[in-house]
Amino acid sequence: MKTLLATALIALVPCLALAQTAPAKPKAPAKAVVTKKAPAKNSSKAVVAKAEPSSSRVQLKSAAGQVAAGLVAARAALTPEELSIAERVHVGQIPCELGVTVSVTADPQAPGHFHVGGKGFRYHMAPVATTTGTVRLEDLQAGAVWLQIANKSMLMDQKKGQRLADECMSPEQLVVAAAIKKNPPPSLLDAPPAK
Repeated sequence: MKTLLATALIALVPCLALAQTAPAKPKAPAKAVVTKKAPAKNSSKAVVAKAEPSSSRVQLKSAAGQVAAGLVAARAALTPEELSIAERVHVGQIPCELGVTVSVTADPQAPGHFHVGGKGFRYHMAPVATTTGTVRLEDLQAGAVWLQIANKSMLMDQKKGQRLADECMSPEQLVVAAAIKKNPPPSLLDAPPAK
């Protein structure tokens, strides 16, 4: 859907450019304003003000700005799958190991997007679909990733190759972690029972 919208907007740019260069009714040429300063002893200087840009340039610039805004909106638009991932994100002040706290808040102006911040970092993240069902938020520009599984979350800086916060647990994740401690799942390395 994003690709379709972006392609349509990109295809619209040449049409707008051609429409701007189409002959229009003739206009009076822009006049330059000439002002004379008080004459100095042996010189007389004239100052010429620049003429205003032609209306087709203004229209072209406006159209280009609108297309750019449309492309930004197309990138920000989320698929239904990404919106369903966003519904599963735990929000609030989430405590992590080593006294770190991560704040995850929904962005009211961009549905499905989140502000993830803490001491020394702040990211604007969007959900990304995964094959494992893990909730994954990314800030592609900054290279940050927020991963959320059933019993914990972590924040990673992929550009630096380090974890910024680990063992982060929302109240819901604390309940799951306690249940796992009480009843640990079977190990993948355990042999299945013989029949």
